[in-house]
Amino acid sequence: MTTLASGTTASRDDLARDALTVLQPGFTGTTAPDWLLRRLGEGLASVGLFGRNIASPDQLAALTARLRAEREDVLVAIDEEGGDVTRLEVRTGSSFPGNHALGAVDDVELTREVARELGSRLAACGVNFNWAPSADVNSDPENPVIGVRSFGADPDLVARHTAAYVTGLQSAGVIACTKHFPGHGDTAVDSHLALPRIDAAAPLLAERELAPFRAAIAAGTRAVMSAHILVPALDPDRPATLSRGVLTDLLRGELGYDGLIVTDGMEMQAVAGTYGIERGSVLAIAAGADAICVGGGLADDETVRRLRDALVAAVRSGELPEERLADAAERVRRLARWAATTARPGPAATADDEVGLRAARRALKRTGDSFTPLTEAPYVAAFTPAANIAVGDETPWGVAAELLRLLPGTRTGSFAGPDAGHAVLEAAGRRRVVAVVRDEHRHPWMASALDTLLTARPDTIVVEMGVPQAAPRGALHIATHGAARVCGRAAAEVIAGAPEA
Repeated sequence: MTTLASGTTASRDDLARDALTVLQPGFTGTTAPDWLLRRLGEGLASVGLFGRNIASPDQLAALTARLRAEREDVLVAIDEEGGDVTRLEVRTGSSFPGNHALGAVDDVELTREVARELGSRLAACGVNFNWAPSADVNSDPENPVIGVRSFGADPDLVARHTAAYVTGLQSAGVIACTKHFPGHGDTAVDSHLALPRIDAAAPLLAERELAPFRAAIAAGTRAVMSAHILVPALDPDRPATLSRGVLTDLLRGELGYDGLIVTDGMEMQAVAGTYGIERGSVLAIAAGADAICVGGGLADDETVRRLRDALVAAVRSGELPEERLADAAERVRRLARWAATTARPGPAATADDEVGLRAARRALKRTGDSFTPLTEAPYVAAFTPAANIAVGDETPWGVAAELLRLLPGTRTGSFAGPDAGHAVLEAAGRRRVVAVVRDEHRHPWMASALDTLLTARPDTIVVEMGVPQAAPRGALHIATHGAARVCGRAAAEVIAGAPEA
């Protein structure tokens, strides 16, 4: 037995089991490694999946079935937002537009329907926990990590669509994990790379950032993910993930939330680079978090062992109250029991773009006085910025593949940097140019390339697949409000004049 600072006693095995229970680790490969299965037998209750773990719906269903053979009520989590951030369709692009497109349509029933269909596909593959939706209000258009992952810049719009998404996802038996509390929208730094800071005053935070989270709580979201951001008005010293004032006093106390609190990835530099993952995990649980997400980058048994041992050592030293760790572990187990009795995995789902494509078509915004659809194969120039870590660079995007299907012979190239405009003109020759951009307003080189291109070829068609903040230009400008595969298809249909099937 181990004597704790609180005067209670707990066996070493009980502490280790509780410490494992609060972890949400990842792994590499498309089959469950032996170490992961062993940890499930020792108390691990959650597993996180990423694009590297998924080859097909059938393979994913077999993987989750193998996990449940070891622990029937395991929480299988995934980062499946639809739109730009997809893991189910990481190699093809998503069948569903993301939040920004849904916000542009502003039909809450459509958002609910999309989330329900997405949830049904996850459940069919045995996934019962989704790190989505993003409830961030994209109030800073320069935000490098949220962007089209947000429903928009208006708090009321974001709130009603967040609630609809939560309702739709959970109606399919999949846990919604609303993120990134208390709101990551007003940041100019990517928390994967460094610690962002929001200097808004408390009244503005309450009116803007917190509104969607209130709506998600009212809608019954069963999980909330914390953000690795410093908000001095709430806590001048520690980022939200490590702040008792943010997680316990605000989220649990003021907002009355009683579900699971999970951290964003602990290997992200906003925490790992300042506190380290072991220290950060201890501080997060002490602050009120119930689950530690890790595994996007660090995905091995050694990471699990390090975090387990750090939590046990913190309890034994009195730094982390044993009751807090036990409470966190029980919240995880309670949610796992709910999911086990609610989600009913069925046969792997087959792709059906109907709901997502319908939403993507409705999200398009066209600008241009007169446009005659193309009948000859164009040259598609993709102005390609560096992808943020959340989106990744594995997932294809753009309109070239869809235009090739509609206009055989279509050619394409990817361009970046100060000479991109001239390079496109040389590569395109006499072909009509379709320029595809992503957040033109955030990339001066991209805007300059368009200047060069449009000066020489004013008949160029411009497709904006990021946040449409820059002024529309070109013979035809199409804002898709996201780079999902269905967004590219919807834009290609307009360019080629293809009738909607």
